[in-house]
Amino acid sequence: MSVRTLPLVFINLGGEMLYILDQRLRAHNTSEDNSEKGVWSENDRRIVMNDIVSTLFSKSFMDELLKPQKLYSHRTMKTVLTRIAHTSIMRLNPASMDRLYELMVMAFKYQVFLCPRPKDLLLITYNHMDTIREFVKDTPAVVNHVDETHRKIIEVYSSLPEGEFQLLRQTLLIFFQNMHVRVSTFIKNKIQNPNGRFVLTTSGPVPHGTDVPGLIRTFDNKGKEVRRSEFPTGGSYTSPVREGSFELHGQRVLRLGLNMYTVDHPEETHTSKIPSVKADDSPNLLAKEELNLLARLMGSMKVDSVPRVETRFRINLFNTDQEEEQAEASGGAVGSSFDVINIQAMQDEQAATQLAQIAGQFEEHAEKPETHSVNKGDDLLAMMDDL
Repeated sequence: MSVRTLPLVFINLGGEMLYILDQRLRAHNTSEDNSEKGVWSENDRRIVMNDIVSTLFSKSFMDELLKPQKLYSHRTMKTVLTRIAHTSIMRLNPASMDRLYELMVMAFKYQVFLCPRPKDLLLITYNHMDTIREFVKDTPAVVNHVDETHRKIIEVYSSLPEGEFQLLRQTLLIFFQNMHVRVSTFIKNKIQNPNGRFVLTTSGPVPHGTDVPGLIRTFDNKGKEVRRSEFPTGGSYTSPVREGSFELHGQRVLRLGLNMYTVDHPEETHTSKIPSVKADDSPNLLAKEELNLLARLMGSMKVDSVPRVETRFRINLFNTDQEEEQAEASGGAVGSSFDVINIQAMQDEQAATQLAQIAGQFEEHAEKPETHSVNKGDDLLAMMDDL
């Protein structure tokens, strides 16, 4: 298992989360002054994007991620991403976050499956970072955070051998292997089967640096070619396209990792009634160690204080509050099954008032970082309460 997988997972999943949130916030952005109830203004969208990106790419957070370490479980990964999402004025119900997490994971899983070469995982990551940079281009300080992280990724990963990238890809495939949530846009485009498994094409350009299959060459003991024969490939392959840029800026060529929500298709943010990963109730012998890592990771995140008078918003990923309550009552863990969900940006005045009070408590804790205990991790809930 590769110990260099964690940063790429967070950046790519974080990018997919930002794609989905941006698409839904734009879809409900019809009132510039936010005078209409339940409508997000363009300024609200910018605040959400800037806050989340600033936290995700903060120096302390990325420095901790870039340390060699094992990949987290789905539960831990979702917990950290939830904390990152909640550094903004937006709030997600636990059941809605489960649905959002499934969409993020399935999109990244699809990209890993279709990745031509293991090294091209970097191009997928750079596509996410390029698009994220566009989200916050009006805020130079946040753009600098993204650029600095991009430079660190180049520094760490550009020197890795091909074998390490293959191990990294294998680690990702193991991480995704039990996730089979159906996404309507994938099924509509016939890149996902009704059972939730992806369709791998047998046509198109081959990976850069490889030859089109179909030819067998035989050599003698002196290295001289003595015979050629052809065989049917079962597909229609073409020569490879030029290699994408692995620099800070440049043409990536590879399209995987770009924002697939740029066109308003509400059905593209649906998941279906197919169980994904079953919750594992067996004791995890590494749980304490994993939670200690998470505690250290989360303890390094700095959340800017938001004025108490500022309105908080709630995002509901279901059609109605009743559906959301039913989803939460049924467990809400990764792997539970629901019919079809929509991502909707909504404002709830009562929830906003309660969340403003909760956020105030977080601000009090943030003003006193020295009160954090050094031995966190035994209890995940207690640990999160201390943040």
